[in-house]
Amino acid sequence: MARLPSTTAHLRVLQQSFSEQMVEGEVAAGGFRWHFDRGELVVEPSLGRALIQDALLRFLVKSDYTLEAGGDYCFTVRAAF
Repeated sequence: MARLPSTTAHLRVLQQSFSEQMVEGEVAAGGFRWHFDRGELVVEPSLGRALIQDALLRFLVKSDYTLEAGGDYCFTVRAAF
């Protein structure tokens, strides 16, 4: 059985506020870079957004209380960029 393609994504948390339920940061994967910020998860630019958005949201939800502003994190995206 063939392995699913995967790419390591690198996340940097720029700001975080538990009281405002807000996290802001940058993600890089496979030569692409995105920025996400307050409110709804909106990943900009739109190029490659469909590949990163679901994996990023799952990582943020799973790691919610362990993320710190200024921190660098990695997670795996089940897609080839």
